[in-house]
Amino acid sequence: MNELIKIVEAEYQDVRAKMPDFKPGDTVNVHVMIREGNKQRIQQFKGIVIQRKNPNTNGETFTVRKVSNGIGVERIFPILSPNIEKVELLRQGKVRRARLFYMRAVKVKLPGLRKKNSSGGAVKEIRWIKILPNKILSTCPALCRVRPVQRLTSRLQKGC
Repeated sequence: MNELIKIVEAEYQDVRAKMPDFKPGDTVNVHVMIREGNKQRIQQFKGIVIQRKNPNTNGETFTVRKVSNGIGVERIFPILSPNIEKVELLRQGKVRRARLFYMRAVKVKLPGLRKKNSSGGAVKEIRWIKILPNKILSTCPALCRVRPVQRLTSRLQKGC
C-alpha cells in the first residue's frame, strides 16, 4: 500500500514542479482548458491571488480574483487539476496577510472629469469610489444613505 501512495505522490510532484511559486497578492495568468461539446479551447483568467488553501496536500486550491467591467469575479482552481494548462506569474505583490478577503471591497475608477488648469490646458481628474459589500452597508445605518454608484457617477459628471 505504501508503494502505491509513493507512486501517486511522485506523479503529483512533477505537476507541482511545473507550477511557479506564487503567494497571495501576486498577479497570475491561469490558462484553463475549456471543453464545449467536441471543441476544446484555452481560456486565460488573469487576476490577483486571494488565498491558497490546504498547502502541500493533494487537495490544495488557490483563489484568483479579477474585476471585469466593474464586477468582481472569483474563481477557485485546484493545483492538481488536469484542466490547468499553465500558471504564469506576472507580478509579485507584497502583502502582510495570507487571506486577502478585504480585496472584495473594490475601488471603482469613475470616468475622469476634465478641469482647466491655470495655463488653459485640460487636466483629467480621476475620482475613486470605494464600493462596500452589502453586509457592511446593511449593518451600518450611516452607510445605508450612500447612493448607488450609477446615481453617484451621474452626479459627479454633472459637477455636484
